[in-house]
Amino acid sequence: MVDLPSGKMKSREGTVVDADDLMQEMYENAKTISQELGKLEGMEEKEVETLYENIGLGALKYFMLKVDPKKRMLFDPQESIDFNGNTAPFIQYTHARIQSIIRKYNKSANIDYEVKMIEKERNLIKVLMEYPQVIQSSASNYSPAILANYIYELVKEFNGYYQNVPILVADNQNTIAFRVAISQQVANIIKSGMNLLGISVPDKM
Repeated sequence: MVDLPSGKMKSREGTVVDADDLMQEMYENAKTISQELGKLEGMEEKEVETLYENIGLGALKYFMLKVDPKKRMLFDPQESIDFNGNTAPFIQYTHARIQSIIRKYNKSANIDYEVKMIEKERNLIKVLMEYPQVIQSSASNYSPAILANYIYELVKEFNGYYQNVPILVADNQNTIAFRVAISQQVANIIKSGMNLLGISVPDKM
């Protein structure tokens, strides 16, 4: 059961929300926020339109899927499109940020990846390794919410890592390559998990 900020949807009282109208509202919200944030520079018009749709519909899908299907929920269109917190735009932006890191990375030859890991890297790898079990649990319990909230926890863990560790700056190329490799794996899991939820993640935002 889904409620809206305006109240319950009741067909007898004419308060039913048309799905097409709601999706259009999410598209317009995504367009407005993206333009305010100024993250569209250098993108072609068609690419921008696709981005609005991916952000808007992704926000709608994720906000509903992150709640256990057995529970009643309140869907707030404005909250769902926020670029911070447990939302699809926050997850999508993290994926785009990682892709930006990878594009900037100048790969060197003879990288052996033998580095001394820090605690944040160990923690990130532990979360990454939970992914197969999370998929199994989500399927067994018929609950996409398990997968959705796992992705959010992974994204939170990565952003904590990103904010404290300079991924593309280190004393040696091995360390940089290792950090980029971890980041790439996070992006792979984000994309895989969101695809299972029917949500696209852009490479640029």
